[in-house]
Amino acid sequence: MLRILGVGFGLAVGIGNTIGTGILRTPGEVAGYLGNGWLIFAVWLLGGIYALLCSSSATELGCMLPRAGGWYVYSRRAFGAKAGFVVGCCDFTVQSVANAYLAVAFAEFVGELLPMLAGHVRLLGTLALASLAILNWIGLKTGSRAQEITSLVKALGLIALVIAAFTISVKAGTASLLPSDLFVHPHSIFLGLMLALQGVVVTYDGWYAPIYFVEEDKDPAKNLPRSMIGTALSCIAIFLLVNAALFHVLRMDHLAGSPMPAVDAAMLLFGSSGRKLILLISVVAVISSINAALMYIPRILFSMSRDGLLPRSITSVNRGGTPSLALFLCASVSIALVLSGSFDALIAIGSILFVAVYLSGFASLLILRKSEPDLVRPYKAWWYPWSTLLILLASAAFLLGSVIGDLKHSLFTAILILLSYVASILIVREKNHEQA
Repeated sequence: MLRILGVGFGLAVGIGNTIGTGILRTPGEVAGYLGNGWLIFAVWLLGGIYALLCSSSATELGCMLPRAGGWYVYSRRAFGAKAGFVVGCCDFTVQSVANAYLAVAFAEFVGELLPMLAGHVRLLGTLALASLAILNWIGLKTGSRAQEITSLVKALGLIALVIAAFTISVKAGTASLLPSDLFVHPHSIFLGLMLALQGVVVTYDGWYAPIYFVEEDKDPAKNLPRSMIGTALSCIAIFLLVNAALFHVLRMDHLAGSPMPAVDAAMLLFGSSGRKLILLISVVAVISSINAALMYIPRILFSMSRDGLLPRSITSVNRGGTPSLALFLCASVSIALVLSGSFDALIAIGSILFVAVYLSGFASLLILRKSEPDLVRPYKAWWYPWSTLLILLASAAFLLGSVIGDLKHSLFTAILILLSYVASILIVREKNHEQA
């Protein structure tokens, strides 16, 4: 692995992985659940604080154990090889499914921009994944530079939308052109808050991307805290600004329940070309997120292979610093999902697993503080143990809500975890036998 990365890449991969198309859609859902401007901003701020505290705890783990692989590394160290294998498999599954979903979203956005390409979702999604995989196969420098450029363009596009919202006057009466029958969810305030928080937490998901690259960072003890905390703070600022812009342009009566409030706002500001502007931002956002995932998912397989839990051949790294076989496997899995045309069940399972994966990391931090107090910790989590316990409980509550809300796919998720645990028993037993 090449040690060539720094803070700039850390921020780019963190922001690029976090800011997706969710921020263009979720504000309408949140407003529909709450119906109050102060509550809307409070929920987005609370979700940001959650991501910030999560980042602080994860940063301690990354600085303490500066190895590629992310959550797998920490669970293996805290709970052993079997638990590590399960977490690694779950993380790989979640991220691969999410990447396939993003590839499909990319194809749909391109089809809306260029109607002649509409209806070729599988082809366009496959081309997007294959092209970005080749880009990353060339080398770590090429992939990291692409990440920095796309993340910057995406952030600038959203900031431009915010500036336009507060500087361009919307003509009186134009708001009436928007649909007037938007649905506002008739929930109690408590249930509304819970549903809104769920949507906000999902939108903030992705803040952890820099931890997968600590082994390739020139100075992880110094750069990882800056990358992780910087990512969380940047996303909080951008998400709050975007919400303020949408609220300013649409007002509550049109924001609440709007399926794509960013499109509605852009059309009021720029006319019919506003929709194309948001589609362009969406395309760049999705490309940035796919590229980030194709960079860090192979590090999961690489690390598991290096520890003897997967075939040793997966540890191969080319001259450019890319785990080439691991990248090929990751891209192939996502492409296969895109070509299958239907993986809704896996998306539902992934939506349950994603919090469980980094919940394992917070539990690992608590365990390692007690079991290995002498480990060098260049960075320590803020307000430990209370902050870590708080986010652990919040994550557990989120997971419980997801399970209760989808019992069918929760059962499938439990079966997947059980199967991966059975596989881990066999693999660890074989590994111990070979060592003996």
